[in-house]
Amino acid sequence: MSFEDELGEALRQAGEGFAPNRQALVAGGERRGRRLVVRRRAGAIGGSVLGLALIGTAGAFAGGLLGGSGGSGGSGGAGTPNVAAPPALSSAAPPKGVPGSGTGAVTGDQMVAWLKQLLPGGQLTEAKGHGTGDGPGGIPGAYGVYDDGKGKAAIGVGLNRVDPKGASTAEMLTCPDKNKFDYDGCTSEVLADGSKVMVYQGYEYPDRHVPTKSWRATVVTPQGYQVDVQEWNAAAEKDEPVSRPNPPLDPAQLKALALSPLWRPALGDMRPAHPETPRSSPRPGASAAPVLDGLLAGYGIPVVAKGGEGDSAYSVLDDGKGKSMVTVEVQSYWKSGTLDSLFEGATVLPDGTKVVTRQLPGEKGGKNVVWWTVDTMRPNGTRVIVSAFNSKNQESDASRKEPALTMAQLKEMATSDKWAQYAK
Repeated sequence: MSFEDELGEALRQAGEGFAPNRQALVAGGERRGRRLVVRRRAGAIGGSVLGLALIGTAGAFAGGLLGGSGGSGGSGGAGTPNVAAPPALSSAAPPKGVPGSGTGAVTGDQMVAWLKQLLPGGQLTEAKGHGTGDGPGGIPGAYGVYDDGKGKAAIGVGLNRVDPKGASTAEMLTCPDKNKFDYDGCTSEVLADGSKVMVYQGYEYPDRHVPTKSWRATVVTPQGYQVDVQEWNAAAEKDEPVSRPNPPLDPAQLKALALSPLWRPALGDMRPAHPETPRSSPRPGASAAPVLDGLLAGYGIPVVAKGGEGDSAYSVLDDGKGKSMVTVEVQSYWKSGTLDSLFEGATVLPDGTKVVTRQLPGEKGGKNVVWWTVDTMRPNGTRVIVSAFNSKNQESDASRKEPALTMAQLKEMATSDKWAQYAK
């Protein structure tokens, strides 16, 4: 397969990973827009690193890159070469003579050579590279199959420019909620120069129906320079058998590779990202969590975990018969008739609230998971969706036959007048 075909396939796979599913459509997802993408990416990283970097959705990156005191710089870590560091980048613009992306100042072959140089021995085969001049908006990256004698492993790096103050960047560098996603480890830190680093040890498939591990290091500097390094314990991210217990580079090595100064010339040949469009501010003081807490207290079922922010919240219940997650999502619509198709055949309460109940199989991979939900729309445009699962989260296998709450209880929660007070 040619590089162009491989890249197109990577982009297609990445796009499929972001396609809305029925749960996101009916229950409002776990937030909307970019928040849905971020949470999906945190739980299941689809498509190759290179493809994801090219569409600007993967990762981020840090201190040694700019020679800051907080990073590893050009020493130590994952076989970082003993070479003279390229000149530091300006915090305001690319270096003089390199006006921006598309100049071809860095070739795909150079990206591959740098990746090989940074790997601790072994061989990198089937390598592909993307340089700064390879097409409109080209973002550098390199990808290949690494073999250190302990089993072949896919590995790749993608570079990008992001808005360092953007909410999506912040979320991308925040470790996923352990109660909601199953993964082996994650650390997030801020370096002395303000750069942020996240190292994530997870799985290609959140439900682990295939034991392929996916580890990544993501870093972003205060100037918006971004690198995402990702590796697997198989010769490809999908459709190849596991070849070793873990990916070849440990978390410290992944971090060191991302912080290498070798990436500076390519980053300097990329235009700064446009500032992220500010999101609309949430209603002052709006928080679904305390309302959910108050409603659940009335049922007397022990809560063993909880979380959420703003208009979404969750709790994990355990009545001694198995854990059961309960979630709530609150949305506001100003236009009359919004989402009418979702409320066809709804029960209409005396106050005009529309109510739809659904009992569906889980859709995030957990075995034998059921998803019960009550979806409501009030006349003022406030939508409240309360859902329950027979598992501790939507990706884990079922731990009981049915959710801990009945459909009647879910309806009671979703139609509670406490949400009317919340929406004021």
